[in-house]
Amino acid sequence: MNTDKLSKRLETVAKYIPKNAKFADIGSDHAYLPCYMVKKSDVRFAIAGEVVEGPFQSAVKQVKQEGFTSKISVRKGNGLEVIEPNEVDCITIAGMGGTLIATILENGKAKLGAVQRLILQPNISASSIREWLLTNGWTLIAEEILEEDGKIYEVLVAEKGNPYSLYKANKESALLFGPFLMREKNTAFVKKWTIEKKNWQRILTQLESAPESVENSLKRKELQGKIKLVDEVIKNEEY
Repeated sequence: MNTDKLSKRLETVAKYIPKNAKFADIGSDHAYLPCYMVKKSDVRFAIAGEVVEGPFQSAVKQVKQEGFTSKISVRKGNGLEVIEPNEVDCITIAGMGGTLIATILENGKAKLGAVQRLILQPNISASSIREWLLTNGWTLIAEEILEEDGKIYEVLVAEKGNPYSLYKANKESALLFGPFLMREKNTAFVKKWTIEKKNWQRILTQLESAPESVENSLKRKELQGKIKLVDEVIKNEEY
């Protein structure tokens, strides 16, 4: 992967960045995404935010190498600390766990005033992000699920608005699977949830032979509920 050719995962994130956006890429690693967007002349300005020293230095080096220092500001800091209020209208956060992404958004709420679009790519636990969006008045406008190099990724795109209509039919399923993804049910979706279900069934079997306790009983119920949801959503689908 380089700044001319992104991974399929980051390319999916890139396609949702609005034309002429001022965007911040949080956890930017080598600043591949900002460099790629500037190279295509698709954005006015980008911030590459990185909290870890090594990736921060890599991003600085990459941006210098490309000659983009006037268009991309590389900043070191935690989450949305690297942006000023009203500085950007789009934020991308890719390649982290969903719980961490939700925490970054929660801690940086004060910076979201002028932000019109969030593009989020969790490696796990996308449901944590959906819950955060729902609670905070952001509505999903698109979702994608894709497989690359044996891993399955979800991309969530949200804008400010009333999210409740998306969850009217079945809130629990929509939060877990994604309201758009569970309608489309592509191959990656079916594969992901078939694997998750097998995993939950394995844990359930272990719990069933463990000593009875309140905690054990609650965990079993939770897993049985999730397995049932998967069965309802991917009834006759095979991958």
